[in-house]
Amino acid sequence: MKQWIYRIFVNRVPGIRDRYLRFRERGGRRCAALWYLFWLNMQYYLLFRRSLAVPARFAAYEEKTLYSRGSESSLSHREPPAAFAAKLAAADVISFDVFDTLLFRPFSHPTDLFLLLGMELQYPDFKRIRIEVEARARKKKHDAAGTWEVTLEEIWDAVERETGIPKEVGIQAEWTWEKKSCYANPYMLCVVEKLQSMGKRLVATSDMYLGRKRIQELLMVCGYSAFSDCFVSCDFGVSKSDGGLYGIMRKKTGGSGIYAHVGDHPVSDGEGARRQGIQAYLYPKFHCLGAPYRPQDMSSLTGSVYRGLTSAHLYNGLRAFSREYEFGYLYGGLFVCGYCRFIHAYVQRHGIEKILFLSRDGAVLMEAYRRMYPQETETTKYVYWSRLAGVKLTARYFKYDYFRRFLYHKADQQYSIRQILDGMELGHLLQPLCRQVNTNPSDALTYKNIDTIKNYLMDNWDGVLKGYEEQVTAGGIYMRRILQDCHRAAAVDIGWAGSGAVMLQTAVSRLWGIDCSITGIIAGTNTCHGPEPDAGEPFFLSGQMVSYLYSQRENRDLWKFHDPAQGHNLYWELLLGAQEGSLVGFYLDAAGKPVCRFKEKPHHAEKIREIHRGILDFVQQLLEMEQQIGVTLPISGRDAYAPMLIPCSKGNKTFMKGLEALLDEMHIV
Repeated sequence: MKQWIYRIFVNRVPGIRDRYLRFRERGGRRCAALWYLFWLNMQYYLLFRRSLAVPARFAAYEEKTLYSRGSESSLSHREPPAAFAAKLAAADVISFDVFDTLLFRPFSHPTDLFLLLGMELQYPDFKRIRIEVEARARKKKHDAAGTWEVTLEEIWDAVERETGIPKEVGIQAEWTWEKKSCYANPYMLCVVEKLQSMGKRLVATSDMYLGRKRIQELLMVCGYSAFSDCFVSCDFGVSKSDGGLYGIMRKKTGGSGIYAHVGDHPVSDGEGARRQGIQAYLYPKFHCLGAPYRPQDMSSLTGSVYRGLTSAHLYNGLRAFSREYEFGYLYGGLFVCGYCRFIHAYVQRHGIEKILFLSRDGAVLMEAYRRMYPQETETTKYVYWSRLAGVKLTARYFKYDYFRRFLYHKADQQYSIRQILDGMELGHLLQPLCRQVNTNPSDALTYKNIDTIKNYLMDNWDGVLKGYEEQVTAGGIYMRRILQDCHRAAAVDIGWAGSGAVMLQTAVSRLWGIDCSITGIIAGTNTCHGPEPDAGEPFFLSGQMVSYLYSQRENRDLWKFHDPAQGHNLYWELLLGAQEGSLVGFYLDAAGKPVCRFKEKPHHAEKIREIHRGILDFVQQLLEMEQQIGVTLPISGRDAYAPMLIPCSKGNKTFMKGLEALLDEMHIV
């Protein structure tokens, strides 16, 4: 009967099964889980919510509401480790749970370690098989001995029988990956060190199949040397949840005095301990705290590591971060890592001699790139360039774009003709223009007079170009210094039309006669929502431009989702924009040397630096974790965009509103 009910209400609809099992994995109690299962079936069968047929992690776009009343980390910021240690010190014996309390793994679920194990063993679908066979081994043990507790050896007896993988090979491989993956919880490491200095008696108590010897080795490898003993469920055939393991722990540690236990599970570490007269201190599972806000629609291993690292960092309780820091850490860190790897692969594959990180978006990108590839520091250059400077310098070659950006993007927006010409640095043409077209400098630029003004400037085109002669000369001197002895370079930018790199190539080759081919590497292209969705296509066809996140050819769902009108361009630019003002243009000083002139520095420069600090912290943590486990994660453009899909959704306008004050203006003048 039980199996029939499970098959009908759980297994029949994959999406319901996925949501139910994830609820149980997060520690949901049996009664609450049954109500949740009932609600899911009601939604699917009676309210016809057919989207529940698909597992949440495979939905087209995830619907999650981000916490907008402060930073996420503030939700779990705990008392300082010394204060918590002082509270625990009232006990004579202090017990700690091991996994998700003392030790973290860099995954959102512990079984994702089996993905790496399957990679080493070269066995398809090994994660699912390993989980399934362990469940069978536990049932077999329960039927034979009345306990669900099994050892690693017993699990691998069953795995060998089912798969043909030699038991000794499998155990050694799994144990190796466990040692590679585990690291100390920084909060608990401080707590344990403080208790050790007080001379307190500390023990580890864990429901696990690895056994005492292996758990003790893991603790030592991760920096814990203070534990006098270790009690593991598989060694005794009893668990924390049924209370038996606590009874054995008390008996072997004297039994008298005050006992305390710290762990993450409300049943096995909470109720189980209290039933044995042990004071329980719950340390909420960080995976559960972060899960409501993290994307599931990612490739298995990259998504798991992203969720595991970010949740462990924000929810370990050691400190609270600013919203700006978390914006960079959560939504920019993975993207910057993946983008830098995309750039590196392209550079290596195409023999690029110099990488030009264009200001201002290139500042934090170059800093991250140099951390990831320090051997390439000398070939990376931070280059001052902007759309505004490029439009003026290449006006003779891109006349249509020049007028579109300077005039048509400004019409009917309360800009006076004086402001428009000052922005174009054509003040010397203001009075002649006004006289000829019979208008006043204070009149607004509108669609009624825009063609008249454009025609005047076109009729006096030589005068327009003359206004930029100094900038052309200064820019040439500056760029020749950058590209000296370089014949193949890549210009890195955020996007979106890729005009920055295209204009730079035109200026370099046609304006200044520098023998250097420049490829534009951009994060994303124009999308289907803009008026010019095909603007960059000729350059993608020729290979003069490449895109990381999406294009018409790759990740078309993102190409259709990304909408500048919804602020998506600006949200991405907010991640990368430097604290300096954007480049106005190149000029000559009194000695004839090129100098750069900038707009006013953006407000909230320190908050912008916080965003960058979050990005770089994630980059550093990912690099350290990859070095520890010996695997370099593939970060596709789709995976890199996945975290940002959530704040970009319409349901999170309130979340982004708190960051809008940091956004740059949308136009070039």
